[in-house]
Amino acid sequence: MSRIGRLPIPRPAGVEVSLGASRITVKGPKGELQLAINPAVTVEEQDGKILVARSTDERQHRALHGMTRALIANMVTGVTVGYKRELEIQGVGYVAEMRSGILNLKLGFTHLVVFTPPEGITITCPKNVQIVIEGIDRQLVGEVAATIRGLRPPEPYKGKGIRYKGEYVEKKAGKSGKK
Repeated sequence: MSRIGRLPIPRPAGVEVSLGASRITVKGPKGELQLAINPAVTVEEQDGKILVARSTDERQHRALHGMTRALIANMVTGVTVGYKRELEIQGVGYVAEMRSGILNLKLGFTHLVVFTPPEGITITCPKNVQIVIEGIDRQLVGEVAATIRGLRPPEPYKGKGIRYKGEYVEKKAGKSGKK
């Protein structure tokens, strides 16, 4: 049996779970999330806990079992606590600012890079070299963070660019002189 899939998911107070035939909806203080469930996996609620089970021991069903449990646990965490990713900008003249819900980035290009966050994502800039991305959907928060980082990933010679907070970029040696 899947080690992850067999663990029950505790349902915190203030969280509503609606189980349909092929869909689960989780409502909490921060919002609502939905997930389509594969027919090979069954989800039920017992004694304030959400249990995930699979129909057979086929390889794909075993994989779906653990994945479905992890996705539902992420939904419960998202509607109660939420998710947050922080990005840092390094480089002379590289800055970020939020203006009327749009992220404006100066990243050393000849033009201003404009990023409009998708619905359900909140972006703030506490400092002009720091970007904080928050939301209830873990996948969407990570995807937005990766998209913003991809606009100017850290380069290996000077380390300039956008990186995750705490990310280490190994620097390469530059060109050596005449031999």
